[in-house]
Amino acid sequence: MKAEHASAFETQRRLLQLETLYDAALALPTIETEQQLADEVLARAASVLDATRGFFLAVSEDGELSSRAVLGFPRKISGAALFDEPFLAELEAAGAPIARGKTVLLKTPVSNVLGTVIGSRAGSLGWLVLAEKESRRGDLPFTSEDERFLSSLAALSGVALEKRRHVARLERERQRLEEENRRLRDESGRAAADLFLVGESAPLKRVVDLVGRVAPSSVSVLITGESGTGKELVARLVHEKSPRRQSPFVAINCAALPESLLEAELFGIEKGVATGVEARAGKFEQAQGGTIFLDEVGDMPLALQAKILRVLQEKESERVGGRRKIPHDVRVLSATHQDLSRMIADRQFREDLYYRLRVVEIALPPLRERREDLPRLVRYFLARFAAREGRPAPTIDRDAMRALMTHPFRGNVRELENLLEGAAALARGGAIRREDLQWIDTSSGEAEASTGDGEAVSLRQLESRHIQRVLRLANGNKSRAARILGIDRRTLYRKKG
Repeated sequence: MKAEHASAFETQRRLLQLETLYDAALALPTIETEQQLADEVLARAASVLDATRGFFLAVSEDGELSSRAVLGFPRKISGAALFDEPFLAELEAAGAPIARGKTVLLKTPVSNVLGTVIGSRAGSLGWLVLAEKESRRGDLPFTSEDERFLSSLAALSGVALEKRRHVARLERERQRLEEENRRLRDESGRAAADLFLVGESAPLKRVVDLVGRVAPSSVSVLITGESGTGKELVARLVHEKSPRRQSPFVAINCAALPESLLEAELFGIEKGVATGVEARAGKFEQAQGGTIFLDEVGDMPLALQAKILRVLQEKESERVGGRRKIPHDVRVLSATHQDLSRMIADRQFREDLYYRLRVVEIALPPLRERREDLPRLVRYFLARFAAREGRPAPTIDRDAMRALMTHPFRGNVRELENLLEGAAALARGGAIRREDLQWIDTSSGEAEASTGDGEAVSLRQLESRHIQRVLRLANGNKSRAARILGIDRRTLYRKKG
C-alpha cells in the first residue's frame, strides 16, 4: 500500500512539473520586464521543487548583472559576491545541471543544492539555483527528475530573456530612428526656411507671411509659380510649421509617371492584379496623419483627376484591383507651373477639382521679380557649397555679379543654384569670375530682350531662345540642359516645342 501511495505521489509530482513547464512556456514570453521574469521563474521553481532557498541571476551582454531574484539568502548581497560564488563557475564549466548534498552557498551552509545555467543561442545568460529541498520527512536530495525540470525551466527562461532583450534592442533602434527622422525633418524644415528667408524683397515677404498664416490649419493649398521657384520647398515648409510635422510628408510628381502607374502610386495596388505583382500601399496610405504633396498636378490625366476628387470628397480610396475602402487623414498640398484657369477653359483640368485644391493659393514670384534678393541668395548658396566641400566660400567679383543681375533665370532659383555650383567648382584663387559662369551669355541682358533691329519680343520667345542657347552650350544633352535650367526633361520638351 505504501508503495502504491508513493507511486501515485510521484505521478502527481511529475504531472505538476509538466503543467508548470507548459504554463511557463505560455506565460514567460509575455512578461514585460526582466525583473518580473526573474521573480516569476524563481517562485515557480521553488514552489514545484519544495526549495526554501534559491536565486535567479541574469547577466547583460556586457557581462553586468541585469536582474536578480533571491529567496532565503540575504537580499543585500552584492553583485560581486554573487559572481564570485564558486558553484556558479562549476555550472559554467559543466554546461549541465549539478546537484549536491551538504555544502556552502553564498557563504551560507545548506543541506542540498541544485543549479543550472540559463542558456541561449548566444551563450550563457545567467543561473538558476535552488537549495534546501524539504518535505514532511525532512531534507531530501534533488532527484534526476528535478534536474530535468530545472533544466527545462531554465531553457524556457533563456528563450524569454532573449526575446525580451531583442524587443528592447528593437525599441532602442526605433527610438534612435525616430530621433534621426526628427533631426532630418528639422534639418529639412530649416533648409526650406533658410532658403525662403534669404532676402528682403516684398514678394518674398508675402510668401513667408502666407506660409505662416496657412500652416497651422488643415486646408488644401495650391502653390503656383514657374519651374525652379521652390514650390516643393514651400510645401515642406508648410508641413514643418503645421501640427502634422511629426507625421510623414510624401511627395509625388504627377508629370513623371504614365496614368496607369500614377494611379497605383497614389492609391496602392492589391496582390495578384498582374503576374508577379505584390500588394503595395499607395502614397495616400503612406502619408496617413501627415501631408501629401501633388507636384505638377496640372499634368494629371483627366480620368485620374476624377478619382483624386472623389478621394478628397470622401476621404477614402481603394487600391488598384481592390474593393476595401481605406480611410485617409491626409492634408493635400499641390503645385503647378501651369495656368489652371486656362486649362479649365480648354477642358484640360476639372473645375471642381481646382476649387478643392485651391482653398488657399500661394503664388511664388520668379527670380527676375525679386532681383534685390540675388546677392543674398548668391552668398547663401556659395556658403552652403563651401560647407559641403569643407573649404572657404569663394567670393564673386563685380563683373560676375553684374552678369547674374541681368541674367533672365528662366529656371529661377534652381537655375541659380546649379549655375553657382558649377562656378564654385571652377573658381581659381577663391574668386568667381564672369567666365566661370558657363551658362550665361556673353551678350548683355538688355540685348536679349529685343531682336536685332530693336523690335520687342514676347516672354515666351525669350524663354525659347534661352532654352535653345543652353541646349547649344550643353552640346544638345537634354538631361544636362534641364538640370542647368532647373526643370525636368518633360518640361524642357514642352517649353522647347
